[in-house]
Amino acid sequence: MKITVASGKGGTGKTTVAVGMALALQADGNRVTFLDCDVEEPNGHIFIKPDIQKNEDVFIDVPEINLEKCDFCGKCSEICAFNALLVAGESVVVFHELCHGCGGCNYFCPKGAVTLIPKKIGTIEMGTAAEGLNFAHGQLEIGVPLSPPLVDAVKKKQNGGITIIDAPPGTSCPAVHTVRETDFCLLVTEPTPFGLNDLALAVEMTRALDVPCGILVNRAREGWDIIDKYCKQNNLKILMKIPLSREIAGAYSKGIPLTFLDKEWGVAFRRLFRDIREMVESERNNRHQW
Repeated sequence: MKITVASGKGGTGKTTVAVGMALALQADGNRVTFLDCDVEEPNGHIFIKPDIQKNEDVFIDVPEINLEKCDFCGKCSEICAFNALLVAGESVVVFHELCHGCGGCNYFCPKGAVTLIPKKIGTIEMGTAAEGLNFAHGQLEIGVPLSPPLVDAVKKKQNGGITIIDAPPGTSCPAVHTVRETDFCLLVTEPTPFGLNDLALAVEMTRALDVPCGILVNRAREGWDIIDKYCKQNNLKILMKIPLSREIAGAYSKGIPLTFLDKEWGVAFRRLFRDIREMVESERNNRHQW
């Protein structure tokens, strides 16, 4: 079971929820892996406090031009969707910062003048945390604008059992790469106009990726029902609400997970997982019948 915890915007409480669910399920005797795919600003480790045991560098292949072989036909520049190559007269300029590592320039070069060389884009740190929880997160190199390949590499560190993935905020490429090919996406939102606007975008993302989703409302407050109305109109299920609480905010500021704050949160997160599992099984049965 692979569950992504995502949101349409930052600051909704994704990490609070992802960490709480992972720790609650691990404490209940499950085999759990926590993956932090917010590679530009990972923070799950602040709460999980893993013992890092292994580092792994991640590379993409970028082009290097052999000017002795090149006839400056411009084919490499023509096929590059990201304008990472510029053929000007009898020279070729390579913008490594724009390269997405697809290798098309190497494949289509008629003279074999393009060689692919590895470029480091980030590092994956792996280890274990409380009660044997498996942990991995990615850290993007400073100045590198390309995070999806690192996100994909982090996702490969799944270790069977239950995988809880903390996604990057928003609905751009890093979030899409995180959510796709997972079993369920839990969308964390807040009952504000900004929260609703970005939740609607995130819901459309999950539908485009054909990944079932449910909603968790963080900082819920009596009378703030803007998310409830939206979910009712769009046939979405609210699986859990976390109240607006000074105590919870204080624990968060000290790096204390909800499950350590009160054992009842462990019960709540395990109930949340059971509800998610039932939704996933129901979705699979419906697709099988169809």
